[in-house]
Amino acid sequence: MIIVGVDGSTTARAAVEWAVNDALRMGEPLRIVHAVDRSPYQIGKFPDAALPDTLLREGQRILREALALAHERQPDVEVTTRDIEGAPAEVLREQAKEATEIVLGSRGLGGFAGALLGSVSTHVAGHVHGPVVVVRGDHQPVRGEVVVGVDDSPECEPALAYAFRQAQLRGAVLRVVHAWQPVHAFASGVPYDMDEVRIAQHQVVRDRVGTFKKHYPQVTVVEDVQPAQPVEALTDASARADLLVVGSHGHGAAGALLLGSVSRGVLHHARCPVAVVRA
Repeated sequence: MIIVGVDGSTTARAAVEWAVNDALRMGEPLRIVHAVDRSPYQIGKFPDAALPDTLLREGQRILREALALAHERQPDVEVTTRDIEGAPAEVLREQAKEATEIVLGSRGLGGFAGALLGSVSTHVAGHVHGPVVVVRGDHQPVRGEVVVGVDDSPECEPALAYAFRQAQLRGAVLRVVHAWQPVHAFASGVPYDMDEVRIAQHQVVRDRVGTFKKHYPQVTVVEDVQPAQPVEALTDASARADLLVVGSHGHGAAGALLLGSVSRGVLHHARCPVAVVRA
């Protein structure tokens, strides 16, 4: 099941469109979720009892509009809605236990995504074990390319698996980006052979994609190995992509740490939808 969070914003509308299209491609049902957090209005000696009820009615309106949009875009997809009381980040984190992927708008009205990488986006992408897709509000032409970032760690394999499947379902080219920074960027006067370094970096990509190529022989793979800062390389590639996929294997108790620096940077700057797949 694919789950999309909505709050009535323009980017939430774009998220619904993206999610229902992906549900059709993947043969999955779609659940549209709206979270209503009463707690800010129940503080103080005389809480306003009417205001939360107004929020609930507004949530129902938002869900009706999102449902109509999903049916309009893909009438063959099974779509359900849920209006759930609770903090948006906590609601989505709980919903993720049933989800193939979670989809969010990049910035909202203070509901599911308060900014391009607001507190909810950070929390969900940093804690959910599964793809979390953040969708921008602007419509882009179909470019026929999926981009995935890889490094020399095995933790990037869940992102690769997701990217290969997306490329297959879309009939798209898969660009595998591995950005590495030359040794002299960190230590001057250290002897090294640049050709040997380049060969080693290319081998990193071959080692990572080899098994997936066997399982997805119909996917055309472009190995893009370049000496560059990873966020910059991935952001540049996103300008020509329908989807950018990154892994995340940060560590720590806070979502900001769990998300990792590259995935955070890409979410801030990418020019297409971004899927964060935690290891």
